[in-house]
Amino acid sequence: MDVSLIGVPTDVGASVVGCRLGPGALRLAGIQEALERFGADVKDCGDVSGPVNPMAPPVDGYRHLPEVIKWNEALFDAVYGEVSVGRMPIMLGGDHCLAIGSVSAVARYCREQGRPMRLLWFDAHADYNTASITPSGNMHGMPVAVLTGHGPQELVELSGEVPALAPHHVREIGLRDVDLGEKRLLHEQQIEVFDMRYLDEVGVREAMRMALDDLEPDTHLHVSLDLDFLDDTIAPGVGTPVRGGPTYREAHLCMEMIADTGRLGSLDIVELNPALDVKSETAHLAVDLVESLFGKSTLLRVHQR
Repeated sequence: MDVSLIGVPTDVGASVVGCRLGPGALRLAGIQEALERFGADVKDCGDVSGPVNPMAPPVDGYRHLPEVIKWNEALFDAVYGEVSVGRMPIMLGGDHCLAIGSVSAVARYCREQGRPMRLLWFDAHADYNTASITPSGNMHGMPVAVLTGHGPQELVELSGEVPALAPHHVREIGLRDVDLGEKRLLHEQQIEVFDMRYLDEVGVREAMRMALDDLEPDTHLHVSLDLDFLDDTIAPGVGTPVRGGPTYREAHLCMEMIADTGRLGSLDIVELNPALDVKSETAHLAVDLVESLFGKSTLLRVHQR
């Protein structure tokens, strides 16, 4: 497997500065070496560049919109360039607004190849705010809305088609902090959500089975992993922690079940904030989860299909 690491050192869409340091922390935690242990040919593409974080207030409901557009346009080009030549892009964030660029690039590629795509969005938050309902203007709270067609023109059109992804191709997993306006929009758009109450009621295994149900043989799975998906007791190094997330083993089970499908095609790792981390615990946990995504298991497992 050919893998390309793409660093995006910005927190321009975030509420708390610091995740601009995330790509370096993931590299120091050994993400390339971990992937190579699983036989991957890893190319580190270095870091995408873009404007500095101006730390300005929102304008018309969006905070730092011009800067968010430039970062996502640059990331779109980098991800599209790698996936188009048969490599698996892994975006090292950076905040979660960057998924607009990475997912849009993969969506364009899948359309061109005639392949179905499914987005697995692991997050404590729905990220379905718009300019009219956002309480903060922070654009890391908007990417799923943008990707499904609700947002500024420059971003909703980034993939070349609106929406970049139809709502029924999205699965949101681990939610436990959703704004009132987002709740209404999620319901209206019929986004499939497996929130923490649902995971508690049916169990992580059953929820993931449903999230991965009905995959076609050539489906491209894009995993967008916000590290605040995890419980804050095991992942302190995030800007917007929310108590009550999945445990260490539950998170690994999610990743292992994705690995079992054999359809992982691209990955975002976002919202790692080393300035808030404790002895690099969150960075190392992120690398551990990537290992599970690439097939790490306690035993040799043979899956019957």
